[in-house]
Amino acid sequence: MVRISSQQIFSGGINRMQDINSDLVKTQQQISTGKKVNQPSDDPVAAARILKLDQNLSRVETYQRNADLADNRLKQEDSALSSAIDIIQRVRELTVQAGNGSLSANDRKSISSELKERLGQLADVANTRDASGEYIFSGFQGSAPAFVKEDGAWTYNGDEGQRVLEIDDGVTVPISDHGKGIFGNVPAAVSMKEATSANGFVSGLSLTNESALKAAFQPSLPDDLTVRVGASDAVSVEDKDGNPMATTPPNPVVGDPFEVAGIQMTVNDAAYDPVAGTGDSFTIGINDKQSIFGTIENLITGLDSISKDSPKGNAEYDALISESLANLDNGQESILQKQTELGGRMNAVESTSAFLEDSALYTKEIRSQLQDVDYAEAISNLSFQSFVLQAAQQSFAQISQLSLFDRL
Repeated sequence: MVRISSQQIFSGGINRMQDINSDLVKTQQQISTGKKVNQPSDDPVAAARILKLDQNLSRVETYQRNADLADNRLKQEDSALSSAIDIIQRVRELTVQAGNGSLSANDRKSISSELKERLGQLADVANTRDASGEYIFSGFQGSAPAFVKEDGAWTYNGDEGQRVLEIDDGVTVPISDHGKGIFGNVPAAVSMKEATSANGFVSGLSLTNESALKAAFQPSLPDDLTVRVGASDAVSVEDKDGNPMATTPPNPVVGDPFEVAGIQMTVNDAAYDPVAGTGDSFTIGINDKQSIFGTIENLITGLDSISKDSPKGNAEYDALISESLANLDNGQESILQKQTELGGRMNAVESTSAFLEDSALYTKEIRSQLQDVDYAEAISNLSFQSFVLQAAQQSFAQISQLSLFDRL
């Protein structure tokens, strides 16, 4: 025989009602929060998975913000470079116009004035800032302008750093390019660098066969050439080490056009001093670099100062126009190559952004399945639990009134 005391009846009834009430409160919390799992004890396995999914979603959202920042920076740089190309194209048009032999000195000064304006515009583009106020072409020195004017010339003021941003696990993308590489280190045209002659000059200097130039210097890079005038007006060409270079036609003389390593030129009005045993010499720069700013500045200076009243002046002016056009073309090519590179980066950012978006959506769907409450089911459970609690309360009220003393 099992004996049940009044205390057991009261304790069992209260415990039962507390359990039912606890389930009821849990269901009410699920409905109010919209979540099935509000604390780890609700479902330890699901809670652990939800925590991991939240961490993954936070990581993805961080990468998405980085990808958006990278996309904005790259688009801003691409826009700035497009503006630079437009400016250089206008400078090129003015240079072609300046090459017109019928222009007067005043016409050239007018062209020079517009070139100065275009040069200022190009400096403004090269000193573009991002939304945070940093100069995008200054490398790591974002607080300093990329180009500054010193002693009347624009010079690069930043460093050669390149900023990168992580847009996914193990995936980084460069989000900046230093201005020195874009606007400064531009291959220069073949040009006259130095001359020992007071009256002599080189005319018609141009690169006509780039393949022949490379072949002549293999496996080393092309370097300066020295053109010397010897006895009987003979012209010879040496490389930087003093080795003779073959010319076409062989054994040229002053006044005759010739070609060496794919470079065409004519030496004019140069002389040889038999007493000193030396002749005029000219240094031809081949593998030099020229900034776009320097090209425009030299062009402005030449338009303002070179006189065309002599054959030498005419040759210098023609060389100025020819070299400027070649340098401007090289500058445009440098910028276009960078824009192509930017396009590749933007495509990478776009594809990564799409992947991150899909990953975030997939993660949210899985988390929703584990975490989000089914309102129809929860409301049904709430109604049932309310009914059970009410029945338990009524039963307990009736049972609690029973006593053995009622039978005496």
